[in-house]
Amino acid sequence: MQNEASEKTPILSEKEARRRDLMLNGSQLKAILTISLPLVFYACVGQFFQLIDTFIAANMSANTVSTVSFIAQLEKMLMAVASALSIGGGVLIGRAFGAGDMEKVRRQISTLFFFALFLGAAILAVIIPLMYPLLRLLQMPDELLVQGTVYSSLVVVSIIFQFINTIFFAVQKSRGNTKIIMFGNLLVLGIKTSLNVLTIHLIGWGVIQNSSGIYFLPLATITAHVTLTVIALCNLTSKKNPFRLSLRLCQFKKTFLAPLANLSIPVFLEKFIFAFGKTLVNSLCAGLGTTVVGALGVSDRICGLSTNPISGFQEAESSLISNNIGNKNVKRAISFFYRTAILAMSYTVVFFVITGLFRAVIIGAFAKGNADFAHEIEQIYYWERLDTILIAINTSVMGLLYGFGKTKISMILNIARLFVYRIPVLLLFMKIPALYAKVGISGVGMAMCISNGLTGLTAGIVAIFFIRREMKNF
Repeated sequence: MQNEASEKTPILSEKEARRRDLMLNGSQLKAILTISLPLVFYACVGQFFQLIDTFIAANMSANTVSTVSFIAQLEKMLMAVASALSIGGGVLIGRAFGAGDMEKVRRQISTLFFFALFLGAAILAVIIPLMYPLLRLLQMPDELLVQGTVYSSLVVVSIIFQFINTIFFAVQKSRGNTKIIMFGNLLVLGIKTSLNVLTIHLIGWGVIQNSSGIYFLPLATITAHVTLTVIALCNLTSKKNPFRLSLRLCQFKKTFLAPLANLSIPVFLEKFIFAFGKTLVNSLCAGLGTTVVGALGVSDRICGLSTNPISGFQEAESSLISNNIGNKNVKRAISFFYRTAILAMSYTVVFFVITGLFRAVIIGAFAKGNADFAHEIEQIYYWERLDTILIAINTSVMGLLYGFGKTKISMILNIARLFVYRIPVLLLFMKIPALYAKVGISGVGMAMCISNGLTGLTAGIVAIFFIRREMKNF
């Protein structure tokens, strides 16, 4: 009976109890920094490693960069399912954790994990047989199609392991345990990059052909994520973990699945449609030349040094907000938004200056002596980098909306970002002869800048009205 009782009522360790108290009652700045800094540090290192991956692809060929950039959006479309479940499930787990209902926390963790595992396997079974016609439908350039089909099929295989790892991280983040997320992701990056560097050496030594090197990139990803999955499963099934997985505790019932669907479906649609839209953008850009897709991908990577790491602030923000809503402290929850916005904007300003100073060196490293490719990157990047502050505002607002569970609003904002602010503007630059003659490939960067900037302004306005309404209700 004692063992059964302990099975039903998880008991927090002293360390986790202190972390929970910090999230609910301690210094807000300390809480944000404690939870966000491991995530920001990982995102910084992760962005750097992504640059290395792109650099490795560039060493193979410009077409390889274009293939990787094209498939990256398809991967994001598929991973939208895991991201949606992690955000929706994380909000529900965070609220239960903030409310102190530890039995409910464990039930939700188990249900979320096995549900995500089932969906990941289903995606794997359906997508791989349809990969070739899917890429044709997405208008991948013919010269990249065969290579892209094999490459993307290997990428999809890694999805099932990424599903498990994403849910594992969501569980840890909802409890404020972000250090394990940082170390786990760094492990993945280290293994993946080491194997990719080895691939370049094998090509140089003549062990493998240059044209086959691209297939070793997703194999490295699979190896890295499998390693993390093993660690995640050991943690989630350990008897020392008070919230360890239990199939017996799973509740595939309306009481959990309905709120999960209500939170997750808008996030899925937001991320899937946005990634699909970016694939359309890549298809449009491919009409300007095969290497333009690669140039846009490189520009995105460089801009990401300023804008991607602040997602760590956003993830900490949404977790802190959902925990404090569970604790019925709305005023404190909203205060986390203001502090996150300041931190995110400060970060982007610093790295905007740094990447601007060294942009010629960075671009030159990716172009590998190809002057035309370097010029394409420069034309796009010059404009795309100008919206970083407004991206920081948008990122902070997304954290606010995720934390409050207002995922439908965030969905509308991000869909508008692409289909109202970006694609129509890009089409104007491309399809009006006089305008295209004036701006050329720079129009791609201008469209990115305009869409991201207008989205940031719109998100800021939405936040003002949303906070006013919540404070009135409070």
